[in-house]
Amino acid sequence: MFSSFSPPVFLTGFTLSLSLIMAIGAQNMHVLRQGLRREHVAAVVAVCALLDIALMAVGVSGLAASLGQYPRVLDALGLVGALVLAVYGAQALRRAVRPGTLQATASGVAVPVGRMVAQTLSLSLLNPHVYLDTVVLVGAVGAQQPVGTHGAFLLGAGGGSVLWFVALGFGARMLTPLFAKPLAWRLLDLLVAGMMWSIAAGLLVRSLHL
Repeated sequence: MFSSFSPPVFLTGFTLSLSLIMAIGAQNMHVLRQGLRREHVAAVVAVCALLDIALMAVGVSGLAASLGQYPRVLDALGLVGALVLAVYGAQALRRAVRPGTLQATASGVAVPVGRMVAQTLSLSLLNPHVYLDTVVLVGAVGAQQPVGTHGAFLLGAGGGSVLWFVALGFGARMLTPLFAKPLAWRLLDLLVAGMMWSIAAGLLVRSLHL
């Protein structure tokens, strides 16, 4: 899995992870809210990032190991992954046409760190999209990478997740005024759409052996 490091594969994992995670959702709003309150930020960021990495590792290693002997199944899974990414890209483009704003409040009663960790885990693990994005989709793309480069892909995907949550949690007070403007979300969603379609195109080429 970690026999060789490939910068292009690392970049694929990094951009895929970022493109999937950059959206207004319950988990991101939770991290942002804690960042605004400056309450248990490190614990919340660590839980979200480590959970992402663990699920992605299960997806990449599990799918690569179980389907490695069945190249046609891997190709089919790659085609499904390309389709899902294309749909996600279209959804991001639609959001760019009608951008929202970021609304998170710093108010509320402080809670113990243990309860905050439990809330963060529940927000993450009880969301079915988390498994679709990390285990299935990231796993499918990672399993498509050349033998020996799965570690580079996972390192890139994990790095993207860590970078996003750290920036969102610890940079919350700087990011909030920016993302209160619809234009910022429009530009972000256009970037997300471009990244997703680019990865989908590469996955399609590999799956069809073009």
